[in-house]
Amino acid sequence: MKYVFDSGPLIDLFKHYYPERFPSLWEKFHTLVLEGRIVSVREVYNEIDTGEDALANWAKEQKNKLFSPPAVEELKFVTEIFKVKHFQAMIRKKELLQGKAVADPFVIARAKVLECSVVTNEVFKENSSQMPNVCKKFSIPCISLEEFMKRENWRF
Repeated sequence: MKYVFDSGPLIDLFKHYYPERFPSLWEKFHTLVLEGRIVSVREVYNEIDTGEDALANWAKEQKNKLFSPPAVEELKFVTEIFKVKHFQAMIRKKELLQGKAVADPFVIARAKVLECSVVTNEVFKENSSQMPNVCKKFSIPCISLEEFMKRENWRF
């Protein structure tokens, strides 16, 4: 199985599973990256590359392996997402006005095109434009970091 990671689970990994304290977790994670089973998108990189913390430094090291720009098919699918007026709320006015990266539609599009599962912290809420709602509409698997670890049968 392949996975497209949103920024939230990556933030949680660095916040709760320090590489120095959980080396076996990070070895497994990096193996999946090298195998191409964990991918992400350039916009996630832009969301987490906001300073000189451990996550931003790690992201810079992984930039060419993990965070690629969208392919043409993915861009076409982003337009399909936004044809649903309700899902246009994924891009919040504040982010738009501040020129901040918005990764969600690109994460979903990559998952659709590559037939992967989205890994996110967001949860399904009725009548929401959150990632799980968009994924459900387009029949894309959407799971949490915990579910990802269960599917990979990780125990530490």
